[in-house]
Amino acid sequence: MELLRLYDFLPSGNGYKIRLLLTQLGIPFERVELNILKGETRTPEFLSKNPNGKIPVLEIKPGKFLAESNAILMYLSECTEFLPYDRFLRAQVLQWLCFEQYSHEPFIATLRFWISILDKTEEYSEAINQKRELGYAALNLMEKHLSSHTFFVGERYTIADIDLFAYTHVADEGGFDLTQFPAIQAWIKKVKAQPRYISITQA
Repeated sequence: MELLRLYDFLPSGNGYKIRLLLTQLGIPFERVELNILKGETRTPEFLSKNPNGKIPVLEIKPGKFLAESNAILMYLSECTEFLPYDRFLRAQVLQWLCFEQYSHEPFIATLRFWISILDKTEEYSEAINQKRELGYAALNLMEKHLSSHTFFVGERYTIADIDLFAYTHVADEGGFDLTQFPAIQAWIKKVKAQPRYISITQA
């Protein structure tokens, strides 16, 4: 099997999803750090790998690239314990992946990026206030679900959990108060207790 190569930016929750799954699967990979703040994903060389100019990108074999974190999660988890075989449960996993991309990441991840990575709290204050409300709406939905479920799908740890965990567990870096979400806090502890867990700061 070819050695996988992950084009990544260490602070990125989207890149972290892939690092965490690869590590928990026990799959060796080479990580290539690209600083998005310095335009390193906008070079002709990188754009030939992903014309959208974003990380993460997984190089499966020389010249064969896969972009979009959730697509990569689906690819890597196929035929593993991280993706249910049951048709309905698989669809539920996809449902949560779509929720993360449309109702969660645009608010929780964006605020973390503006506040903790770009340090633009004052400059983006109006937009931050608007997005914070929608971010809390996503957290409230998650809290309600986790109040009666151990994990997001099928009462077992899947890529749905990895996907939502990536930005939720660092939501405080975007100004979100997680202390008001006991079910989410309990779930975060369960994720961190999984075998081969790594933190978002581990390369």
